[in-house]
Amino acid sequence: MTRLGVSAAVVAGRLVPGDMDVADGRVVAVGLPGRGSGLAVPGFVDLQINGFGGVDFLAADPGGYAVAGEQLLRTGVTAYQPTLITSPLADVTAALGVLREVVACADSGPRVLGAHLEGPFLSPERPGTHPVEHMRDPDLLLLQRMLESGPVTQITLAPERPGALDLVKQLVADGIVVACGHTDADAREAHAAFDAGASTVTHLFNAMRPSTPRHPALIGVALTRPDVTVQLIVDGVHLAAETVLVAWRAAAGRVALVTDAIAAAAQGNGGYRLGQVEVAVRGAEVRRGDGTLAGSVLTMDAAVRNLVSLGVPVLDAVAAATSIPARIAGQPDIGVLRVGGPADVVVLDDELQVRRVLCRGREAG
Repeated sequence: MTRLGVSAAVVAGRLVPGDMDVADGRVVAVGLPGRGSGLAVPGFVDLQINGFGGVDFLAADPGGYAVAGEQLLRTGVTAYQPTLITSPLADVTAALGVLREVVACADSGPRVLGAHLEGPFLSPERPGTHPVEHMRDPDLLLLQRMLESGPVTQITLAPERPGALDLVKQLVADGIVVACGHTDADAREAHAAFDAGASTVTHLFNAMRPSTPRHPALIGVALTRPDVTVQLIVDGVHLAAETVLVAWRAAAGRVALVTDAIAAAAQGNGGYRLGQVEVAVRGAEVRRGDGTLAGSVLTMDAAVRNLVSLGVPVLDAVAAATSIPARIAGQPDIGVLRVGGPADVVVLDDELQVRRVLCRGREAG
């Protein structure tokens, strides 16, 4: 039995004063008397992360996943989706094959949910840092080849591309989450995608057609539909504070934090790679040589602090990093603390800095 020594815990979304006990990888008691300090929250869930701690998931072997996982735990992430950007098919299928091995053998470290394929069915009009030469029109045969290569849990696509809606319907039928992103979709095309089963938006506002007063595009549609969740990169670079708050107030309870972190996260300034793309890190910014943003060096604990600094209540900011991304992923057993549930726990101090992490009930670090 492990007593955490906290003064309160976020249990099933509510603040419960008192301490917490953990045993055999499970939460066994909450609200216990004591004079502890700190806040116990669920382990963070990151649905979009390209790499971490010097590891790029497109090129990682199982040892690389172990290195990245150890670093991620220090930032409170106990579950994540490795994200593979648009790349040559051989690179993607090879990376999925490695991921299959990692998922099959994992019994420690953060939970690897499955791959988030960010491409290749994206818009060349809104590529961001994705190589346009490797983008493709939606193709069921190509999709099947990728799905056979390894576990895929989410795909980001541009719903306006020919054949995209058929792909959306097939993916949803197969239990795979469909996100809209890197898209030039107008409002009509956005509604059609969400009606077909797409349920979330990858890094809202970034790499998509802007919303205007008479043409709301996908951004306006997503913010007004209660059946759609939106994902935000709150690093102070991708979005202005006011933009974050517009999304937050329009889509209360439907906002998930993501990092879009690359291998440079937790590494410092210098030159790095995102798949085949060479990027440079300076401070909080990651850019290609032409100035295009190329992921981030954000950590999830920092994203929570950034959101709170904008006036968002702590419990709501924690939900955006835990229960809401877990809901997007269809994973009810993660992103929440409850008696009898998994002991993926992050202890935060009064400044919301990570003080302690338990993953699968085991002490990290």
